[in-house]
Amino acid sequence: MHRSLLVTAALLAGFAIAQPAEADEVTDAIAEAQRAYQAGQIPQAQTALQEALQLMAQRAAAGLAGALPDALPGWTAEEATSNAAGAGMFGGAQAARSYRNAQGQTVEIQVMSDNPMIAQLGPILSNPMLAGAMGRLVRIGELRAIQGNDGNIQMLVDNRILVQVQGDAPVEQKLAYARAINIQRLTAR
Repeated sequence: MHRSLLVTAALLAGFAIAQPAEADEVTDAIAEAQRAYQAGQIPQAQTALQEALQLMAQRAAAGLAGALPDALPGWTAEEATSNAAGAGMFGGAQAARSYRNAQGQTVEIQVMSDNPMIAQLGPILSNPMLAGAMGRLVRIGELRAIQGNDGNIQMLVDNRILVQVQGDAPVEQKLAYARAINIQRLTAR
């Protein structure tokens, strides 16, 4: 256990060095962990490192939410939501946003990153032969996506981010929302 703590501390310390000199919650938690570790306070160091990891996951989740599009013409959007699962659970970050038009039709976009479910789905979604068995292949910009029989869309971005566009709106509207996602912002985080 102490070895994994040391490895995590070294990785987080490298992250802290690579960041600007400004203090923030993450670098404060890393510094607290380092102080506790050097003082031989292993449980306190572990807690501080877990806090730093959770704070970074929260930032990642907020970044995912920022990539979700505004409402398209004729639609309204709810506020985007985001959350980060702790390292002890499924891990990763997720964000979602719902949209509604005047006819009451809905589209919901869900984005998840860096969790074990994506690691399992990744090889299927990235292989055209396997993906084709799950539905119709469509292009969303430069990305390959799968459109199910229900018109819902799934795509894998950067081999670690799963995007799902679903709802009861017509397929064309789901495709329009999928194309409106800021893919560059998703991959820049």
